[in-house]
Amino acid sequence: MTSTRALLMVSGGIAAYKACFLARLLLQAGFSVKVAMTEAATRFVTPITFEALTGHSVATDLWGEGQSEALDHIEYARWADIAIVAPATANTMAKATHGIADDIVSTLLLAFGGPVLMAPAMNDNMWRHPATQANLQTLHDRGVATVGPGDGWLACGTISEGRMSEPEDILAAALEMAGSLKGLRPDQHPRQEPSSIQSGFWTGKKVLVTAGPTFETIDAVRFLGNRSTGAMGFALASALIQSGAQVHLVAGPTAMLPPRGLVQTDRIQSACEMADAVATGLQAGCDWLFMSAAVADFAPKEIVDGKIKKESMQGHWSLDLQGNPDILAEVVPVHRTDETKVVGFALETEDVLNRAASKRQAKNMDYIVANNPTAEGAGFGGVNHQVTLLGSDGVVWQSDSVAKSKLAWGILNNLADNEKDTEYDPRG
Repeated sequence: MTSTRALLMVSGGIAAYKACFLARLLLQAGFSVKVAMTEAATRFVTPITFEALTGHSVATDLWGEGQSEALDHIEYARWADIAIVAPATANTMAKATHGIADDIVSTLLLAFGGPVLMAPAMNDNMWRHPATQANLQTLHDRGVATVGPGDGWLACGTISEGRMSEPEDILAAALEMAGSLKGLRPDQHPRQEPSSIQSGFWTGKKVLVTAGPTFETIDAVRFLGNRSTGAMGFALASALIQSGAQVHLVAGPTAMLPPRGLVQTDRIQSACEMADAVATGLQAGCDWLFMSAAVADFAPKEIVDGKIKKESMQGHWSLDLQGNPDILAEVVPVHRTDETKVVGFALETEDVLNRAASKRQAKNMDYIVANNPTAEGAGFGGVNHQVTLLGSDGVVWQSDSVAKSKLAWGILNNLADNEKDTEYDPRG
């Protein structure tokens, strides 16, 4: 399956570090990503960082030195569907405006004929300067899209306009740009066509989403955890927000940044803390609950003050564990209303569909998303994944192996379609 190809061009500003996060988000959203950097940008972030993130060599010069090939400024321009300049410094914007091509980024901008998205980042005085504003207007007149800049802390120590937009906001603009490309097959878009937006099914609905792992404390430095990154839950929350829902996210310990537009975010550590947060969220009222978190089944019976010394273990170690609350079986039934729809997630490694169907029925869930992270085409984190959505009548939808952002849209779209079919089913 072909994904939208994004050429990320990084110019020399302190915000270059944010481009690393943007590259990861683009990949998680299903884009193919290649990177080009000005020489000044390499003083802030090394090319090998982007090579490790994207799996592609990074174009850094016009002379075929280092990682670059002599014709990268042509080949990368031919390869890309969209171009993203982040950060876009005043210097890079000026070069783009006047057709100057004296480094790899400015040359690529001159050679690239597709849609361009710029994320300006500079000192506030530089941003407000008439020359920069005139350049911005010229770029807009030529069809270049921009996102930001925003207000915030600048490298000079002031709080003002000029800060590069957050990677999540740039990603949203890139998704919109990719979605408007002409002549692409539906499976070439970085996410599934958001029919749930057009149908308005999720608009205004109050949705509680859980995401990520839970960590159960052993002592001052150790914990029991699992490999969940929260990527699926965060993708669902993001898609729900874009579909008009009011989203309350309860997230376990994860390095991922929550999507913008949440009405409430609770950061928790343990299963008991997640159970309390879910109970509170249900009491406040919600139309849908998505339990995508990977909640630990057990926790240490006693938490040790300080650090357990290796010498005291005498070559072996055993933990006395006790069961955690089963949130879906014990907490949700007490606090949900008859109108609350519940979607659970079943992580299984064998007899996946049967086990998931049994779990859905036993815990009185409306739907369950079955997945096997050890199967081919699946896995934890930002890799592609595949799931099966089950309802009371069996399989509702089975996905291909795609990015979790696409899975989120697929789940929401198929839930909306299934609910509408049920609502208007003449059989009652």
